[in-house]
Amino acid sequence: MVTILYIEDEKDIGEWVSNDLQNRGYAVTWLTSGEEVDRFIEKADIVILDVMLPGLDGFSIGRRIKKNDSQIPILMLSARTSVEDKIEGLDFADDYLTKPFHPDELAARLEVLLRRFEKKNDVIELQHLTIHMKDMQIMNRDTDEEILLTGKQYYLFNYFLRHLNQILTKEQLYEGVWGEQFIDGDKTLMVHIRYLREKIEKNPASPTVIETIRGIGYRVRL
Repeated sequence: MVTILYIEDEKDIGEWVSNDLQNRGYAVTWLTSGEEVDRFIEKADIVILDVMLPGLDGFSIGRRIKKNDSQIPILMLSARTSVEDKIEGLDFADDYLTKPFHPDELAARLEVLLRRFEKKNDVIELQHLTIHMKDMQIMNRDTDEEILLTGKQYYLFNYFLRHLNQILTKEQLYEGVWGEQFIDGDKTLMVHIRYLREKIEKNPASPTVIETIRGIGYRVRL
C-alpha cells in the first residue's frame, strides 16, 4: 500500500482530501504543520504539501525534504496561482496543483508521480547487489541467492538507499532508523552495521558497500 504524507493546516480541506485518498486505497498520514515531518518522512512514498502553513512554509519544508531525500516525489498544493509562485514551487517539487481542485485530478497526478519515480528507482544495481526497492528484495548476483535481513537491518539499509551518495552521521542514522536521539558511546548502530555488512558485503572485513567515513559516519554510493 502506498503511504502518503499529507501536510495541510486547513481542517476542512485536510479531512476531505485524507478521506478521499483513503477511500482510493492509499494510507495517509495527515499533519497540520511541518513540525513532525522528520518523524514520518521515512515511511512515506510520496508527499502532498500545502504552501501556506504555520511556522515554516511549504516551500521551506519541501526544500528540506528534497535535500535529505531527493528520490521522494513532492506534489505542492496552493491557492497561489501566480507564475512566480509556481516557478518557486517547481524549483524543487515534482508537481504543483492550484486550489480549488477536483479529487480525481489530484489522484491522477499522484499516480503519474508514483509511476515516474517507481520506474526510475524500482531497481538499484549496487556492486554485486540487485535491490528491488518496491518489495526490498536483495539479490546477490555472484551467488544468485536472496539476502534476507532482519527488521532493523532492513530499515537501516533502506535508510542508506534513500540517501544514496550522502555522508550520514551516526546521529542522523540513529534518529532516522530508531526514532530516538543518539547518545554518544551507544554501540547499537555500530553493531547493526557490522551484522548488516556480514550479509551484504563481499568481504565484511573490508567493506565497499557501506563505507566508513572516518570521524563523520557512513555512506552508500552508486
